[in-house]
Amino acid sequence: MVTLLSVNVGLPQDVSWQGRTVHTSAWKSPVDGPRMVRRLNVEGDGQGDLAGHGGDIRAVLVYQLQSYQYWRKHLGRDDLTFGIFGENFTVDGLPDDEVCIGDRYRIGEAEFEVTQPRVTCYRVGMRLGEPAMASLLVAHHRPGFYLRVINEGRVEAGDEITLVRKGPEELSVADIDALLYLPDRDPAKLRRALDIPALSPGWRQSFQELVAARQPGSEPGWPGFKALRVARVVRETPTVSSIHLDTVDGTCLPPSRPGQYLSLRLPVGDGAPAVRSYSLSSAPGSGAYRISVKHEPHGQVSGYLHTALHPGDLVDVASPRGTFVLEEGDRPVVLVSAGIGVTPVLAMLHRLAATRDPRPVWWIHTAHDRAHHAFADEARALLAQLPDAHEHIYYTAGPAPRPADRRVVQGRPTAESLAALGIPADADVYLCGPTAFMDDLGAGLRAHGVSAARIHTEQFSALPAINPGVTAGAAIRPHQPPGPTGTGPLVTFARSGLATPWSAAHASLLELAEACDIPTRWSCRTGVCHTCVTPLVSGDVTYTTPPLELPEPGTALVCCGTPVAEVVLDL
Repeated sequence: MVTLLSVNVGLPQDVSWQGRTVHTSAWKSPVDGPRMVRRLNVEGDGQGDLAGHGGDIRAVLVYQLQSYQYWRKHLGRDDLTFGIFGENFTVDGLPDDEVCIGDRYRIGEAEFEVTQPRVTCYRVGMRLGEPAMASLLVAHHRPGFYLRVINEGRVEAGDEITLVRKGPEELSVADIDALLYLPDRDPAKLRRALDIPALSPGWRQSFQELVAARQPGSEPGWPGFKALRVARVVRETPTVSSIHLDTVDGTCLPPSRPGQYLSLRLPVGDGAPAVRSYSLSSAPGSGAYRISVKHEPHGQVSGYLHTALHPGDLVDVASPRGTFVLEEGDRPVVLVSAGIGVTPVLAMLHRLAATRDPRPVWWIHTAHDRAHHAFADEARALLAQLPDAHEHIYYTAGPAPRPADRRVVQGRPTAESLAALGIPADADVYLCGPTAFMDDLGAGLRAHGVSAARIHTEQFSALPAINPGVTAGAAIRPHQPPGPTGTGPLVTFARSGLATPWSAAHASLLELAEACDIPTRWSCRTGVCHTCVTPLVSGDVTYTTPPLELPEPGTALVCCGTPVAEVVLDL
């Protein structure tokens, strides 16, 4: 008989960990008597990080007595008491390799549905004092799983657990966990997983991305940096210049995807070369590249590009990369930009025009005035080639637009003005510009009914941190790490504009970045979840703890990686 052995609850608390404060409810303890289970959680329970835990899809976490027995032996521990794995229900039975996504169970008065495996997270290792625990749960196929509450009711230890119905496709919790986190995925199982209605939206999106990644893409570029020749430099506006690049031997450059960027390594100043990234503004597949750069008032690198670079010069360039790319499909397309943020969406517009794409296209751009409106004529000519194009231009200063040109208005786009443009709620939106601009318009579009999953943004400053559960502190400008200067290979964090020698005092590139107060993105910290995966612009890394699955070529897992030689990370 399958039985509920223990009901465990715990409220969020602040816990000190590695010099940080983590807000977590991983500390759960058994309770006596019946407990009401409602849509979001068990009575008396809470979640500290609702982004990764809790909510109606992850209301209840289940772990098994048999896994407790396994870990007591494997870890040599006799102190593993119920609730220590962060679970709400400790059960006798329901093994991960037999329970399937979509299975429904009755426990006491309540009914539940299996939605996903446990999220691999550092906090289970933090709770157990076993830092590698997140990796071990996946590698040993014992993650545990989440339940959605179908019918609310009271449950208590001793209740029998009854299978109500099996889920479609009959893919087990262990199967689904392996599909996301382990190598050698079965494509047929990936497709079957997407046919399970109960599968949580987060895991469904991850599997959709894995399926998409298996489709043929653009031709591969080249490893690291190689020298390209400056063919010409074109002044677009008083502050924006375009730099056209081609190969030294005259051969065609490999095609990029519309929206991707180039990273340039430039001999600026007396120190280490500076690495900066700039979107490609040219038509993908043209055989040459064009980047367009704004001369910032105190920008050392942009100043160098504007004043020191001339036709015939050689520049070290890494091959096109980036995931902010135009997707295929039949949904309407909305391209929204401000200032120099026009460059990646202009490349998308080139692609749409080249194929006379039948989708409705909205082109929305904000500039200071007509004199500072880069690519105004080029964009208008491209829009004229599309069968269903809508152009809306905003000028924030300067003389008022001509009354006859209804496509141009004075002011800035707002949630209200976007709503008035007739943008469909099912559109794919691509946003590029200052962070505040993207945040404001993104919020307005979501309020208009556009799904957050269809709003794509691009920025070249440091990406927002993902540090689940860690209490946010004051933002600190990236700096050299404290302590003696390292003697190892140079590590360049391209987005943060910082280069520093590697030191063995840091266990990983992630720890070095944290010591420099560079915004980081991670969850498991053990090479499982790939949240920390970072484009590797050049160089190579080795792994102190081998990840369960190596990342894609040209990327690195910084949570367990260290440099083999000089590296440039897009971080």
